[in-house]
Amino acid sequence: MSRPLQGARQAFHVMAKPNGPICNLDCKYCFYLEKESLYPNGSDWRMSDEVLENYIRQYIESQDVPIVTFSWQGGEPTLLGVDFFRKALTLQHKYANGKHVENALQTNGVLLDDAWGEFLKEGSFLVGLSIDGPRGMHDHYRVNKVGQPTFDKVMQGLECLKRHSVDFNTLTVVQRHNSYHPLEVYRFLKEVGSGFMQFIPIVERVAEAPSPYGLVLISPSVKSGGVSPWSVEPIQYGRFLSAIFDEWVRNDVGKQFVQTFDVALESWLGIPQSLCVFGETCGTALAVEHNGDVYSCDHYVYPENKLGNMTRRRLRELVDSGRQQRFGQEKRDALPRYCHSCDVRFACNGECPKHRFLRTPDGEEGLNYLCQGYKLFFRHIDLYMKFMAHELQQRRAPANVMAWIRHEERGALSEVRQGRNETCACGSGRKYKRCCGATENLMSVT
Repeated sequence: MSRPLQGARQAFHVMAKPNGPICNLDCKYCFYLEKESLYPNGSDWRMSDEVLENYIRQYIESQDVPIVTFSWQGGEPTLLGVDFFRKALTLQHKYANGKHVENALQTNGVLLDDAWGEFLKEGSFLVGLSIDGPRGMHDHYRVNKVGQPTFDKVMQGLECLKRHSVDFNTLTVVQRHNSYHPLEVYRFLKEVGSGFMQFIPIVERVAEAPSPYGLVLISPSVKSGGVSPWSVEPIQYGRFLSAIFDEWVRNDVGKQFVQTFDVALESWLGIPQSLCVFGETCGTALAVEHNGDVYSCDHYVYPENKLGNMTRRRLRELVDSGRQQRFGQEKRDALPRYCHSCDVRFACNGECPKHRFLRTPDGEEGLNYLCQGYKLFFRHIDLYMKFMAHELQQRRAPANVMAWIRHEERGALSEVRQGRNETCACGSGRKYKRCCGATENLMSVT
């Protein structure tokens, strides 16, 4: 197993949970709500002033990069109120030491009002808004504590962000229900003004009985267990992405940004993927709970993945620990042999280890549940990604792919209509295949 050079200091990212799993919604598919069971004696879920200052100081000091980004999630972080985050900005300014500090906040949007809008704009926050599509698709799983729909409240929050010119993107959980309506979801998000979209597949397994800690959703380290009824189906996830890609690549390149498509282009360019699930290794995206407990990953908040507490061990020490290094490298080292010969491995890299609970055709453990979907999707986009990668390498705009597709499809349609051996309709007297049908492609894709 390869190890990083002694003394190497990678940049890392932390997802902060300043009020733990506490939320004002009760989304049926949420994997984080049950983490409340890990802290049965903690009645005060608000991150204390001491822990907040400790976290901000250590996180900035630990980063050997000019720009440090804080990510605030939950639960629902807006439950803490504007004053909590004003205090965070003050502390960031105190400890910045010449570094530029940025903030991102993920929210369900229900509590957003003008006071929040003014603050988020003033603090230059990037806001991630959780919304799963039009009313019926969003409300299918995203309900409040009494089971009532939340769509109208979320849309009010979205209008608040737009009214105050707050930068935002949308995070859409792709689940069993909305996965069958890809274009409705995509067109809706465009219509409401989302310029940057994240599509996150939900895959969870449910235990027959709760763990000793009261957790019902199965830890990634356990290979058995049935997939939940709200989890997206593998092939359908591939179809969902492919359908949206087909519309995007013909009409919206350079106008709408879809995270999965952007990261795929990185793969076709041969550069390291900026999204951990597609990277060859992981381990540089951690989570910190309200009391300072640090976990290997936001999706690995289980007792066996707790690295320690940053109030007792330095954050950088926990990130650089052999335990965390092994966690990150195991993504590559435990990849099944079956995956090594896959034609789309360069783009997938086995995706998130959390989803690797199937067996390969030859019986080896560790195949990703979404494998079939990713194969379908990455093979589907290959031709277009090669074109866009070539354009970038030639210092041209990837958006040229839209004109190329129109040219190719017009040519194919003309050929079907009159036949390659028929006299060309342009009046030259030659066969179509030796006249207009012989027009060279804009680019020869290899």
